Amino acid sequence: MVLKNLVYQRLKEWSEEMDRKPLILRGARQVGKSYAVQKLGESFDNFIEVDFEFSQNFLPIFEEDLDPQRIVQQISVLAKQKIIPGKTLLFFDEIQFCPRAITSLRYFYEKMPKLHVIAAGSLLEFAHELVGIPVGRVQSLYVHPMTFFEYLAADGEGLLLEQILKEEKLSEVVHKKILKHVGIYLALGGMPEVLRSWIKHKDPLRCSEKHATLLDTYRQDFQRYAKKSNLKYLSLLFENIPRQLGEKFKFSKIGEYQKRELEPSLELLLTANIFNKVVHTSAQGIPIGAEANPERFKLLFIDVGLTQALLSLELSAWFIQPEAELVNKGKIVEAFVGQELLAYSEVNKKSQLHYWQRDSRESSAEIDYVLQKKQQILPIEVKSVKTMKLKSLHSFLKTHSHSEYGVKISIDPYYKSDHIESIPLYKVGSLVGELKTIESLLFP
Repeated sequence: MVLKNLVYQRLKEWSEEMDRKPLILRGARQVGKSYAVQKLGESFDNFIEVDFEFSQNFLPIFEEDLDPQRIVQQISVLAKQKIIPGKTLLFFDEIQFCPRAITSLRYFYEKMPKLHVIAAGSLLEFAHELVGIPVGRVQSLYVHPMTFFEYLAADGEGLLLEQILKEEKLSEVVHKKILKHVGIYLALGGMPEVLRSWIKHKDPLRCSEKHATLLDTYRQDFQRYAKKSNLKYLSLLFENIPRQLGEKFKFSKIGEYQKRELEPSLELLLTANIFNKVVHTSAQGIPIGAEANPERFKLLFIDVGLTQALLSLELSAWFIQPEAELVNKGKIVEAFVGQELLAYSEVNKKSQLHYWQRDSRESSAEIDYVLQKKQQILPIEVKSVKTMKLKSLHSFLKTHSHSEYGVKISIDPYYKSDHIESIPLYKVGSLVGELKTIESLLFP
């Protein structure tokens, strides 16, 4: 079964660039990196995949010099396939098991630029810390779980997706139909293996089993990148961070341990891309990152489906009464929006989400996400219930001169007033994504 996704489209565009560099796919385990490359390989005359974890007989090739001509020749012999620049896609998977192969990418760029070379690895970021990635000699592409739009396209709902992209305000019947799909997506999440199972079987129990397997995979990885003394802290954080979903993260809520004991393990989980920070910013100037306070942050788990599995939440209501669940599960809805914003952010660097909060005795206010769009600062307030009261959003707009308008994201249909644009949950991708790239999901 083929899942058409945005990663594949970006890979296709990279493959057609005249001045491309070797490409490194980065992101957490099981988000579909290898799958997308294998699909791209079908468009080449031949495709050679070197999995350094599975096929360790390739490792000695990189123990000598890093001359790409010699490397290609020896890989060709072992793989029993010709490697022809312009016609072959060479894929180094699990490249973290061969750090010298990471270093070799710069020489492929310098001495064999016509050869298409892609590298990926489930724990690549840890190898990067040891050997470094050749700056200026490679490109990076950050991969996230599949988005709601990708889910619609994969599940045969291209016509619905086309209406979302082309129509600002949809009929109530269509609006409610799409909200049902939002409910299904929020139950499943965007992990490709889970979505493949759903599309094939339409069985929530099978999907729950996939969630459990993926969570166990992440737990098993702890031993690969952590010292034995860190394992208990990793497990404790992994199980408990989702309980602070939507809140400012506090180490004091994680058992009896101190921040100095827990913080190194949190950094490991962030490096593994299992969690993402949403950092506080005062958002009074451009860039908003310069106004950030790294000590104040929220944490998002990689995927909303996995988040609920980790919290042992009952998922059946998402399928039976999705609109009621959208109202009842406000923190999950907020996490969904963050997941979408990350997936549609700039793909060539690791993106950082921000939020804003004002704490005072007189009044408090909070904006769930703050984005920078060119020279404008865009505040986004996520509402799981139908409401016209947007005190935090209006307060932000009054005190931030770089913000001409704000966005409310909710289950309401689309509407626009003088300073507020209200966007339905299902249109988050069209708010920040490139229309041309998203439309590629609709066409062969």
